[in-house]
Amino acid sequence: MNPETEYREGLEELASHYKQIINLLGEDTERDGLLKTPMRVAKAMQVLTRGYTMDARKVLTDALFKEDYSHMVIVKDIDFFSLCEHHMLPFYGKVHVAYIPNGYITGLSKIARVVDIFSHRLQVQERMTMQIRECIDETLHPLGVMVVVEAKHMCMQMRGVEKQNSITTTSEFSGAFNQAKTRQEFMNLISHTSI
Repeated sequence: MNPETEYREGLEELASHYKQIINLLGEDTERDGLLKTPMRVAKAMQVLTRGYTMDARKVLTDALFKEDYSHMVIVKDIDFFSLCEHHMLPFYGKVHVAYIPNGYITGLSKIARVVDIFSHRLQVQERMTMQIRECIDETLHPLGVMVVVEAKHMCMQMRGVEKQNSITTTSEFSGAFNQAKTRQEFMNLISHTSI
């Protein structure tokens, strides 16, 4: 799906629901500034949830290469945006991923695409972290995988406790990363800016 030109089935119905929501909020959907808003929001929501139409495992296997490299591969500072499934407000931040190959590597950009696929769904940060790790684990069968996600949540910033500077960090790991020394090496490597 090209998010700029192609939309999924149900776009018109989605727009009509947004029109009802705007009316229920007390606004006039017939005034100039809001005439096209229901369709714009419907299109935006389809783009923000396009991960439902994509297969993250296929992304990894489309660029799978036999390689004897068996040390840590890290892709860090992968920007992401997602929607909290509890309030449908954004949460955003960075994902850091490491894996230790076991005979096969994947294209580096594919790791970032996996993050995009899982973040473009209604999510909670904890599940997203786990899904990224599981996908890489089950597809590449590496010696280990570790994922760290750092995010700010608009549902905490705009409503509820209204804490603008809080950051939530989640991690998931498997295999060789069960060893504290390996996890610490990864954490040291992602804490330094190298470029």
